[in-house]
Amino acid sequence: MVKTALSLITLFLLNTFLWTNSAITVHKSSDEKDRVLKHNNLSSKHHYENDEHNSDYDHEAFLGEDSKTFDQLSPDESRRRLGLIVDKIDSDADGFVTHAELKEWIRYTQQKYVRDNVERTWKSFNPNNKDKISWQEYSDQVFGFMKDMTPEEISREENGVSHKGMFDRDHRRWSVADQDKDDLLTKEEFTAFLHPEETPRMMDLLVLETVEDVDKDKDGKISLEEYIGDTYQRDNDEEDMPDWVRNEITHFSKDRDKDGDGFLNEEEVKNWISPVDYDQPDAEAKHLIYEADRNNDNKLTKHEILEKYDLFVGSQATDFGEVLMRHDEF
Repeated sequence: MVKTALSLITLFLLNTFLWTNSAITVHKSSDEKDRVLKHNNLSSKHHYENDEHNSDYDHEAFLGEDSKTFDQLSPDESRRRLGLIVDKIDSDADGFVTHAELKEWIRYTQQKYVRDNVERTWKSFNPNNKDKISWQEYSDQVFGFMKDMTPEEISREENGVSHKGMFDRDHRRWSVADQDKDDLLTKEEFTAFLHPEETPRMMDLLVLETVEDVDKDKDGKISLEEYIGDTYQRDNDEEDMPDWVRNEITHFSKDRDKDGDGFLNEEEVKNWISPVDYDQPDAEAKHLIYEADRNNDNKLTKHEILEKYDLFVGSQATDFGEVLMRHDEF
């Protein structure tokens, strides 16, 4: 089979991309919570780079996952389509976009990725649209190639990854998502399997997976070196260390390591990957209003938004993609 010819790393990356089993994304900017779950990640970009504001962050936060779809649009077309978005955000049609409306829109665009990915993947594994799919059906499609491999090949690690490790990790996650323990997943349970970061009852599993990923010496906790090494390889030249790394070292001791023992335990990891005191859609809505609100009334008119269209959709882009295309004609 074709899959048997893939290197372990290639297969791992393919599996991660297709089935969204890597639930954690890292941000390196010092002004954000730096390792948060996907439902808190508004953009793959850094909001500030070298203390300079990066509007690409706002574009993705405001318009969601299809940020590259309309990169070649002219400024006039960008403004026209942005105007259609503003009409949708203004849910009470009073002519103003409030903080609450903008926050809800940003949250909606971010959740759209989850909805679309679940729908797409559910149909792939369940073409007959049954009420439930079995672990056997899933594993046959994802790991069926392992039947042609020897136990040694299945267990062999490449850069810390093995086929057996991926299989066991998926099976464990499947079991946790399976609330009634019948080895079958409903669409709701399958959503928890694909996107545990969106399902509170899966949080303990996410903490465990994070520790497994970052804890290189397998002592069950995360040291400063492992914490930094997850995103940056330190060397002996401290002078060349980026500022965001220095800030993270400070974050580790002051904010992450609550008990001051030099390690992150499971509770501290939970606070790290899913901070309860930080609402990114809320913060981004406040930021956009601050930047575009010319008369300081804490709400935006369509005119104010269109005047700052480059903040919302970019000078050469409007990024909302299929959010509107599927339902509206332009």
